[in-house]
Amino acid sequence: MMPVVRRPTRTWLLPTLAGYQRAWITPDVVSGLAAGAVVVPQAMAYATIANLPVQVGLYTCIVPMLVYAFLGGSRSMSVSTTSTIATLTATTLVSAGVAAGAEDALGSLMALTLLVGVILLLARLLRLGSLVENISGATVLGLKIGVGATVAAGQLPKLLGETVNFSGHGLIRSLAAVGAALDSVHWPTVGLSVASILTLFLLQRFVPQIPSTLIVVLGGILLVALTGFKESGVDLIAPVPSGLPVLALPDFSAVGALVPGALAIAIMAFLESAAVARSTRRPEEPTIDADQELFATGAANVFGAFFTAMPAAGGFSQSAVNQNAGAKTQLSTLVTVVLAILIALFLGPVLSLLPQATLAAVVFVAVVGLIDVPELVRWARFSRVDFWIALTVAVVGLTAGLLAAVAVGVVVTLLLVLRELNKPAVSAGERRGDALEVRLGSGLYTANIRPNTTAVEELVGTYAGVKTVVLDLHRLEATSITVIDGLMDLDRQLSSKGVELHLAALPPKATAVAQGFPWFEKLQARNRVHPSVAAGLGAVAASSD
Repeated sequence: MMPVVRRPTRTWLLPTLAGYQRAWITPDVVSGLAAGAVVVPQAMAYATIANLPVQVGLYTCIVPMLVYAFLGGSRSMSVSTTSTIATLTATTLVSAGVAAGAEDALGSLMALTLLVGVILLLARLLRLGSLVENISGATVLGLKIGVGATVAAGQLPKLLGETVNFSGHGLIRSLAAVGAALDSVHWPTVGLSVASILTLFLLQRFVPQIPSTLIVVLGGILLVALTGFKESGVDLIAPVPSGLPVLALPDFSAVGALVPGALAIAIMAFLESAAVARSTRRPEEPTIDADQELFATGAANVFGAFFTAMPAAGGFSQSAVNQNAGAKTQLSTLVTVVLAILIALFLGPVLSLLPQATLAAVVFVAVVGLIDVPELVRWARFSRVDFWIALTVAVVGLTAGLLAAVAVGVVVTLLLVLRELNKPAVSAGERRGDALEVRLGSGLYTANIRPNTTAVEELVGTYAGVKTVVLDLHRLEATSITVIDGLMDLDRQLSSKGVELHLAALPPKATAVAQGFPWFEKLQARNRVHPSVAAGLGAVAASSD
């Protein structure tokens, strides 16, 4: 009796902790603390991109991260907000007419986060994971360039001593704000900004293992706490309340205006999360399931929405820190969550000493790295199509806005996918006497039936003496009226040239549909429908003898 081989089943709850080993505890704890040193101050900084209180970024490091740790399939991915998601959040809120600091700003933010989560869960329900991943890298590169330039320009007024954030208002208004700020430059703030930026660049360049963001944030706090720097007129962030996020209900008054932005954020959240999950996966770890990541990221946003969290996604920087520190499972994320909870409970007064210019410097350095001009140049050399897609998306993002850039990128990507799908891949197979086998390289559907039937006619025309074509249809898993009409037209065109069409290897589902058409019934009655190509060629050869 043959032994039964059982496939390992994946559990949906805490999947990365399956088969946990005691030796993994220390690296998980260390990596969780290391990631927390990066993700917590970074998330607080990213909250300012959307003109939100810094504690909103801190809250995003609690509930969404906790939910993903329980449901996600990546062992080392850290889920909070990212610069791209934060910028799209700012743009969406501004486009919806939600003013920063207004009473309904946080309620609308919660509604936006909830919408993002619901869209991701619907995509999971419809199994759209692989479809979303078809969005090209060129689109993502163009969008990141647009995000980087827009957010960097939006931080310049704060770096010069202004208090207004223009990240959600686009590049033009941000540059105009820079021009206005030049008349009232606050030099102590400029000095702090320059020192913070240089420190970040130097640490990242020469000592990358040190959490540069944490060092700069602590330096800014100590500068204010231990010196009289505050009296020089340097602006601090708004007071940070101590305590955990409380359960609250979203404000749906602007939900209609939030939907387009929610779609864009959901697409980017999944793309970033999927990319991070795959790039941080070790060879010995389980493969990343796109649908599982949709579910985990969607649930993280749905639950986070009710605790005033920003839209969340996998972040490259903190995930890389997590992995490099030796994270084995999502226990490391649970350690990061505990660290964020302790900070929220006990360090609110300390965080309130943080200068705005320091956070602006953190954001500025983070987003400048998104402007990957060398990659754009490389694509200009090797792939002109990708180069023009990336450049177009970037220009649209810088001029018309980031939401428009996402829309253009998605539309262009879908058009390119359709173009590739619609390219006919017709080839000649075996020839027996005056009978020729013709193979289709892809299935037939409404959009590509005409190019394929035309290609078949042209191919047959290149072979002299062909009187019978046996068309291999084994790839036609499903069919439609348009496809049957196209095959009927092909039969007529070939018949007018003295060539008889035979169909072979038509799958059962497609056969069941085709049998409802009188034309197909006539082909069957005339023995021109065959179970395989070999049977078709054999029948043609037998009839000609």
